[in-house]
Amino acid sequence: KGGSKRISTVETKTPWMRKYKPERNMAELGVYGGLLIVSDDHDFFHPDTAPQIPLWKLGPDVGARVGFYPLSFLGVEVEGGAMPTKARTDLNENVLLYGVRGHAILQLPYRVAPFILGGYGMVGVSSEVVGNDIDPVGHYGIGAKIYINKWLMARLDARHLIGAYQGRQRGDSDNGGGAFTNHFQILAGLSVTLGRKKPAPPPKDSDGDYFADADDTCPYQPGIDPDGCPVGDSDGDQVLDNVDACPTEAGVLPDGCPIRDTDGDGFMDPDDACPTEAGVEPDGCPIRDKDGDGILDEVDKCPDEPETKNGYEDADGCPDEIPEQVKEFTGVIEGIYFEFNSDKIRKKSEKKLSKAAEVLKEFPDIRVEISGHTDNIGDRDVNLDLSQRRAESVRQWLIDNGIDGSRITTRGAGPDEPIDTNDTKAGQAKNRRIEFKVLTD
Repeated sequence: KGGSKRISTVETKTPWMRKYKPERNMAELGVYGGLLIVSDDHDFFHPDTAPQIPLWKLGPDVGARVGFYPLSFLGVEVEGGAMPTKARTDLNENVLLYGVRGHAILQLPYRVAPFILGGYGMVGVSSEVVGNDIDPVGHYGIGAKIYINKWLMARLDARHLIGAYQGRQRGDSDNGGGAFTNHFQILAGLSVTLGRKKPAPPPKDSDGDYFADADDTCPYQPGIDPDGCPVGDSDGDQVLDNVDACPTEAGVLPDGCPIRDTDGDGFMDPDDACPTEAGVEPDGCPIRDKDGDGILDEVDKCPDEPETKNGYEDADGCPDEIPEQVKEFTGVIEGIYFEFNSDKIRKKSEKKLSKAAEVLKEFPDIRVEISGHTDNIGDRDVNLDLSQRRAESVRQWLIDNGIDGSRITTRGAGPDEPIDTNDTKAGQAKNRRIEFKVLTD
């Protein structure tokens, strides 16, 4: 009524977007690299000891970060990094920017997690040309994470950095503009994730029968549905009742039933290849086809000799060989020619085709396949079509000359079955051919 209590051995498939998603109380440790886009009116200089000198617009930005997420969608993060660049002077002097910042992150709790962040930090500068200084910088941004597996996460950020312009009073005649400087970061990073919950251990199953001990009436004896207890053997034949087709009659494997002779031919059913038909040695089956050639003895003209399946008089049950006249029209047929790049048969081919028609009339049981072949010059699909049309032309010629069309099939092989190289004119000529094949079915 309540269904089986067996422990499921089928792993539940987690939707892709929820697999490896962020969890509560998870930490992330990572590194990042990217670009810092510096504003021309930056404040990365000491106003008392150095002038304001523009820096290179683009510079590398590398560092490390650590984050903690008390909630799957909310966390805090601290980063530290270095941003080496150069002053835009004749000498291109080196300038080192460095910084530490913290921010809060709000993200969607899925495997692919878009996020927004905002925070505050300090950016320092160290250089002979612009001096040494440290300034406060706020920032905000957007980005996305993808959790590759339970341990690894990749991330992309785009940020706007806002710094108060403290080097000079904004609005001075030599500066103009507002009281803030604007910079931008584009960062890519890789992090390891720590603190994920371990999956719950499987329920205890002492006897290994896939019934948890709490649900197993016989926890120390392997059993089956519905209660985890072993099955009895009512007839004592060592075949358990749940698989015994005759649970009240002692029998044998595989079904637990006694051995019988259903057809009464003296062959017990397990040894009788025809248990419902009375038969004879060696297998308990009636005699039908002693020579095993597929032709029943009652219509087999040679019941003790198997038929030779060669397409010639295959229905009489006797061994035979294909007549020499037929062999002449087996394989490549020399003397059949076509107009160039056409399925039109040339006049000089009629002598060979007339001989083929005579042979087919002399042996009316023969069925043949006509296959057309080309060299590999030109488009394969065009050659396949041409070879099929040429085979059909030969078939139609034979039909027009008194051969039943049901005895002839056609096939266009194109360039796919060469008998010689296609690297020479002579080889190509050999590959352009018509073949006859005697059908055996």
